[in-house]
Amino acid sequence: MWQRKQTIFLALTAFCLVAMIFFPIWKATVGNDEMMLFPLHYTVKTGDVRNTIYFPYALSALLAVAAATIALIEIGKFENRLLQVKMGALNSLLMAGCIGSSVYFATNIIKTNQVAGSYGWALWLPAIAMVSNMVANRFIRRDEKLVRDADRLR
Repeated sequence: MWQRKQTIFLALTAFCLVAMIFFPIWKATVGNDEMMLFPLHYTVKTGDVRNTIYFPYALSALLAVAAATIALIEIGKFENRLLQVKMGALNSLLMAGCIGSSVYFATNIIKTNQVAGSYGWALWLPAIAMVSNMVANRFIRRDEKLVRDADRLR
């Protein structure tokens, strides 16, 4: 199972999506205030006081965990390549939702606070995961084509 190329790419997809939860999407410092948007929460730290808001910002983390779970399940379904392709398409939709919600929340906070800030790794990791998922789907389709061609020759 691990010798297949698509398994490596699906594992990379799951790793990027899980790692996304621990890195900030966006952060900025204005005077004494430090604002950080993580996939799980939005935190404003003023001196020693820290205010954290989880809803609706946890939607990005929820979509990332769902996509990582599907990628891991997809690895185990190596005998049913058509199901793997379908799960890969669903996974792409979840990752697009993850990226979209992250960008939406970051731009909303930027507009509200009028602070540019800087984007963090959590905004780019789902894009890397999406590319990795697309490459895995390409290898899955290639395997399916090889199997169909071999069946036709028999």
